[in-house]
Amino acid sequence: MIRVAVVGAVGRMGRMLVAAVAGDDQCRLGAAVIKPSESLLGADVGDVVGVGSLGVPLTDDLAGVVDAFDVLIDFTSPEATMTHVELCRRHGKGIVVGTTGLNQEQKKRLADAAKETSVVFAPNMSVGVNLMFRLLEVAASVLGEDADVEVIEAHHRHKVDSPSGTALKMGEVVADTLGRDLAACAVYGREGHIGPRQRETIGFATVRGGDVIGDHTVLFACEGERVEVTHKASSRVIYARGALRAVRFIADKRAGFFDMQDVLGLKALNA
Repeated sequence: MIRVAVVGAVGRMGRMLVAAVAGDDQCRLGAAVIKPSESLLGADVGDVVGVGSLGVPLTDDLAGVVDAFDVLIDFTSPEATMTHVELCRRHGKGIVVGTTGLNQEQKKRLADAAKETSVVFAPNMSVGVNLMFRLLEVAASVLGEDADVEVIEAHHRHKVDSPSGTALKMGEVVADTLGRDLAACAVYGREGHIGPRQRETIGFATVRGGDVIGDHTVLFACEGERVEVTHKASSRVIYARGALRAVRFIADKRAGFFDMQDVLGLKALNA
């Protein structure tokens, strides 16, 4: 049985993760961590999230429960994630990171930690989204330089980073396939008299509002036709299910830096 810890356990995503672990026949919840400022310390996390008592009290001290888990699931903030990754590295604990908004230096720290422990990092844990990454490679390869590429994403009003990590990853997939540098060719929003569109650019458009969980479309606009590859999330449970697949994937690995393409075996299809 794989012992799992969830940080941010009473947040929107944390509640889904706790419920998913509680209902999984290969995993057991070993620890549930919340912010020090929250008022639920000591309460049974299962009672708080509505899945029944799990015998796991809420704590604000991850280091204090490090012996209670084998793999940590982290969907928090970039700063908190860096702290959690360092603790997992020191204690040889696996970590599944779904946090978005990490900068290049923070991503490098994840990769460095993976030299000493196992890390799965993905901006989106959804199986469907990761399949979409593969479909984007195919579309970009076939359409090549004949298409103008635009990435359109929508999320709820509470999301703090823009574009979403998933949208940026989609742009990276297309750019890498076409031999472009996304940092050099990305266009984030347009306003005023901007002149004709440059074919080599990849555009991003962002929508924020209401309770939209996550919609992503990559538009390949050619002369005379358009190809659109779209994924729409209707429940956060898809991210929790993907995170558990990642937990099971790294549970027996001592070290390594992986993504959901590894977890789902999609990279093997490229061989």
